[in-house]
This record gives sequence, structure tokens and C-alpha cells, in this order.
Amino acid sequence: MVYLDHAATTPMLPEAIEALTAALAVVGNPSSIHSAGQHAKRLLEESREQVAATLGADGIEVILTGNGTEAVNLAIKGIWWQRQTTARRRILMPAGEHHATLDTVEWLAQHEGAVIDEVAVDDVGRVRLDALESALGDGSSVALVTMLWANNEVGTIQPVEQVARLTARAGVPLHVDAISAYGQLPIDFHRLRRVTDAPRGVGLVALSASAHKIGGPAGIGALVLDRTAAVEPLIHGGGQQRKVRSGTQDVAAAASFAAAARVVAARLDDDAPRMAALRDRLIAGALAAVPSARLSGDPSPEGRLPGNVHFSFPGCEGDSLLFLLDAAGVAVSTGSACQAGVPEPSHVLMAMGRTEADARGALRITIGHTSTDADVDAFLAALPAAHAQATRAGLAARATSFDR
Repeated sequence: MVYLDHAATTPMLPEAIEALTAALAVVGNPSSIHSAGQHAKRLLEESREQVAATLGADGIEVILTGNGTEAVNLAIKGIWWQRQTTARRRILMPAGEHHATLDTVEWLAQHEGAVIDEVAVDDVGRVRLDALESALGDGSSVALVTMLWANNEVGTIQPVEQVARLTARAGVPLHVDAISAYGQLPIDFHRLRRVTDAPRGVGLVALSASAHKIGGPAGIGALVLDRTAAVEPLIHGGGQQRKVRSGTQDVAAAASFAAAARVVAARLDDDAPRMAALRDRLIAGALAAVPSARLSGDPSPEGRLPGNVHFSFPGCEGDSLLFLLDAAGVAVSTGSACQAGVPEPSHVLMAMGRTEADARGALRITIGHTSTDADVDAFLAALPAAHAQATRAGLAARATSFDR
């Protein structure tokens, strides 16, 4: 199988597997004060420091979570609840966010009375800074701003520094979901707070990351939380991590996460250009093979993630292409969600102003640390036949027998 779905999850690095298996033999609860517990705690805290270093943060600022989605929930809900001591009901976010954010803010709207303001994006999926500045106003009614560092579907890199400046000036906390960007772009939390002159508790205060996107294990993520940030916890009972997240911590997963983070950070200067070269060759080859294909996201090499390719294929379902390519031995992803067996258009493409037909024909191909020229060749060889067959099948009817 040729694996080109690294944005969903990427294979574990050998170093991460080795660290995980070694740490599984470590006995002791890191909250215990005896020597076994303190040995586990030392491994845990060293791992936390190593993850923090790759994010431009201090160890004390890293809250280890069960996954990236939990980190996003903790940031958004925690900041929103803390800010309800005054009449700040609004949450600002760009259109086309990841469902970890969308579903979280929708829950807050339904159960807590939050007011959700979607900020317009342009035709490549980048947030419009003028629209965000207008929505922020003087910041008095805004609980927080949340946004992706780079769009997980179309790969467009967002103007994080400019947004951090706007929120710092307006006195509003900012959470950035860096899960898709981590391991592909340099991330420096402290630098962003410094260059944006962020006062205490506002501007960039929270940043989410996940281990399985960089070659670490599934089941562990991280929330970088500035020392001045105020959040309400989601989980109570023990207060192990700054009283922000309770629960016995997974030492083995932390050690594996740290091992992956060290490797990816050390290789980033070489690996990002290598992935970008594969990306650009895949884009050129796919457009030559299927001239009707339309590249989504920022077309400039520096404006999109080095490992992301996203196309829309008019006249066919993205799901059809996915299954046909899978049958040919190539694993990719579709940008559309499938609910109750009925294909749905990509909400990201719809936010970018694309037609529903375009949005239903979405396909995401993502490159990672194991990707090779041979993988790109395999995709390009399989694409024409898969596209021809998917085009003959056409678009599926949206209506079902349940709609009668």
C-alpha cells in the first residue's frame, strides 16, 4: 500500500517506538513520592521539556492531554468559561475550521449561550484580516479568538503573527490549533508572544499540538498554555498539571512523544524542503494527467504546508476517487464528510466560495516523513483510470428513501 494520508496520521518513527517500549517497563506513578514514583516523574518531566523545546515554550507551559482534540476543547472551553465573569459572549473563528473547533464552539453555543461569529476567509482559505479586525472591535464583547495555524484540509498557512497582534491590541486571548502545522513548519510560542507585545493573559496564550501527526503515538497531545493564561479545567480530581488537567499521566506516551518531537525538530530544515519537492511534483503531474482538476488552497509554494496537496475534481465524488485509488493500492483522503451514507460537500471549500460540485469532488493527498518519489509515481499512475471511472459514475444523489 502506498500511504499518502499523513495528515490523518503518520507512521510512528522508530525512535518513538523504541522510547515507548522502553518506558512501558517503568514502574511508578509520577505523583508518588517514593523513588519509583520520582523516577517516573523525572522521565515524564524530561519528556515534557523536550516537547516544549520544539514548540518554543517552557516545560511548565505544556499541558499533556489525551489527544489534540482534548487540547482544543480545553483551550476553547477553558478560556471561554474563565472569561464569563464579564459579559463576553462572543467567540471569533475563521470559516472552515477543523471539527474539533467547530463542534466545541457549537456545544458552547447550545449549552452555554456562546455567540459564534465566523470570520470570512478568501478564495484560498486564508482569514481576512480586515474582517477579523472589524469583528474584534474594541474587544469588550469577545471571549476569545480561535484559529488554525494552517488549514488541515487545503493546507493554506494562516497569518498567525498578524492575528496575534490584533488580539493582543484588542485585549483578547487567542488559541491557535497548530496540530496540522506541527512538524511541517517552525513553531515558536515565545517568539510570537514577544514580537506581538502580548500583555498578560491576552494575545496568543494557547496552542494545541498532537503526537500522532509527527510520528509519535496516538493518544497523547499537548496544550501550550502561557503562564498568564486563565482557564477553567475540563477534568477535576488531583490537579496534576497546574490544576488545569487532572489525572495520572501517561509516562510512556510522553516519552514517545518527546522522542518523535526531537527527531522531527532536528530534521525539519531538511525534511520540509524534501516534502515540498514531492508535493510540487505531485501537483504538476496530477494537473497534467487530469487538466480539469483544480488545486485548492494557496497555490504559492510558501503559502501552503509542504506536505499538503488538495484537488477538486469536477463531475465526480471525492469518495469515489478515494475508493478507486484505494483499490489501486494508494491511500488518500477525501475532503468531504459522509453522514448517514450521504456524501456531503467540503465545508472548507464552501467557505472559500467554491461551488457544491467542486466541494463534493475534493481529494486530499498528504506527504510525510516516509514518502518517496515512488509514492508520487504510484499516485500519478493510478489517478487517470480512477478519475475516468469516477467521472462515469458522476455525482451521487443527495436524497435517500428516508427523505420521503
